[in-house]
Amino acid sequence: MATIKDVAALAGISYTTVSHVVNKTRPVSDEVRLKVEAAIQRLDYVPSAVARSLKAKTTATIGLLVPNSLNPYFAELARGIEDYCERNGYCVILCNSDDNPQKQRSYLRMLQEKRIDGLIVTSVGSDARLAEGLAGVRTPMVIVDRALDGLEADLVRIDHEHGAYLATRHLLELGHRDIACIGGPAHTSVAQMRMAGFWRALKEVGVQVPIERVLESDFTSTGGYEAAASLLEQAPPSAIFAGNDMMGIGVLRAAAERSIRVPTELSVIGFDDIQMSRYVYPALTTVGQSILQLGEMAAEVLLRRIATPERPTDQRIVTPSIVLRESTAPLACMFDQYP
Repeated sequence: MATIKDVAALAGISYTTVSHVVNKTRPVSDEVRLKVEAAIQRLDYVPSAVARSLKAKTTATIGLLVPNSLNPYFAELARGIEDYCERNGYCVILCNSDDNPQKQRSYLRMLQEKRIDGLIVTSVGSDARLAEGLAGVRTPMVIVDRALDGLEADLVRIDHEHGAYLATRHLLELGHRDIACIGGPAHTSVAQMRMAGFWRALKEVGVQVPIERVLESDFTSTGGYEAAASLLEQAPPSAIFAGNDMMGIGVLRAAAERSIRVPTELSVIGFDDIQMSRYVYPALTTVGQSILQLGEMAAEVLLRRIATPERPTDQRIVTPSIVLRESTAPLACMFDQYP
């Protein structure tokens, strides 16, 4: 691999002059610049990013920690972050923690060693040690989706409680009263807030749901499928609120295997509005906001923090809305099919 000294030797000038041309730190004549550029092209020389970052005290690199890269929600979020950063001259290092707090902390150390300019964290919600570790990090950061107790940092997230409230109200307004809920892992703040919204909507209209209709599972299609299979084995509910769209897709599969027609025999609503939810059959009614825009918002907040580290903490709570599709229908439709 060619070095800066190789370029200097071929161009017949000093390597410090080559450095000035590459880093644009001092004006040089057009003749010298053309010699350096020709030598760089001939040798296929690639400047050292590490050396340049040490001089500039910036790497133009953002670290992104996600808990599950297989979840389309985090894939879409990462795309929004990457798109915004690319437009503004930053690259993104993606680290997937697999919902493993120890792996998450290991990646955090690695990112700090790489002298990243900023950090975006979508965290494992139960990891108190991560919050403690982040509290000592001087790198500008933004927390997305899951707040970390005891950590004062910029935050960008959906209003999970209100979104779940809207989803449950939607089912109630369609006439459903026997409503089941498949929530996410109870130790995560997201699952807790969404469950709170579910109960608030029921309480508001005086509807009581048996506790056996409320299940806890993973935020995955498998989790939704397995929980729905349990709910549908006996007398099925008329509607199911799934804690996220992946779980909702699992519910649709479980219903199809039992020849339960959606929405005429079972209404299903999810949460997040991932792109996949538009293309399953029937298309999944959900609650959400553009995930790509949420990612761009997180990146924008981080770059503002990098530019003005002294500004007050920024918290952006995005209000979701109902996205009507094909998987929910009025309760009366369940009886219209019979003579």
